Amino acid sequence: MVRRPGSGAPRSAVEHRHAHDFLVLAYVEQGGSRLRAGDVEYDVTAGDVLVVPPGQVVGPVGPRPFDGVVRAVFFPPDAVEGRSPGALRSWRRHPLLLPFVGPGTRTVRRLRVPEADRSRWSQRLADLEAEVARGDAVGSPEAAVAHLTLLLVDVARLVDDAHEGWDDPLLAAAFEVLARRFAEPLSLGDVAAELGLSPGHVTTAVRQRTGRTVQQWLVEYRMAEARRLLEGGDLLVGLVGTRVGYPDPAYFARVFRRSHGMSPAAWRRASRDT
Repeated sequence: MVRRPGSGAPRSAVEHRHAHDFLVLAYVEQGGSRLRAGDVEYDVTAGDVLVVPPGQVVGPVGPRPFDGVVRAVFFPPDAVEGRSPGALRSWRRHPLLLPFVGPGTRTVRRLRVPEADRSRWSQRLADLEAEVARGDAVGSPEAAVAHLTLLLVDVARLVDDAHEGWDDPLLAAAFEVLARRFAEPLSLGDVAAELGLSPGHVTTAVRQRTGRTVQQWLVEYRMAEARRLLEGGDLLVGLVGTRVGYPDPAYFARVFRRSHGMSPAAWRRASRDT
């Protein structure tokens, strides 16, 4: 979790147009500006929350920097349920994560915190930041997840349509294929063939309903399993890549670095130091 002051301080994450592979919550504590998220422009002011799904490009409109204070939380989808073989495969149906992937999230979702609740939101984020800063202290990882969970409860309570229309048979079938075959050489055509539909229909439906492509979801499944294998064992990095569908070690390393900002070996070391 990072706290980003506004003008006169280091440039914030929202001052650069960037895409990311994490889930992001950004809460505007003070000030405001105009941002572009995906293909939509927003005037954001104090009390706004931006719920940003993976892969969305976020940045300012025009040359003016973000003028205010925003707290942003970046976290992987499996953070809430823990890193386990099935965690990522079920996160899209986790009730606290539906605001990131449910209907209406082809781009960024903007929510509004009632004025009476804003001090509680600031304190919630400050508590989370404090636990993350403690690093290796006893119980800090568990406490950070607890604070994150409470924050996601607050988000879910702001959303009035998070559960609406998500029980979609086509999505369920597509995700079942990805969960079962992600370690194979798998293409959009393979997924569509199993569903008895055209590739164009499948890719359009998945992107419209989740904001992500089939290929992006496939990478997400593979990266989750790669993290589990890297953290939980001593397999050579190349063998980890093979296990998750990337027989070329160099290509696996590039995909992993693009998703995590570090090499698989560095991620393994970092995960064991926490």
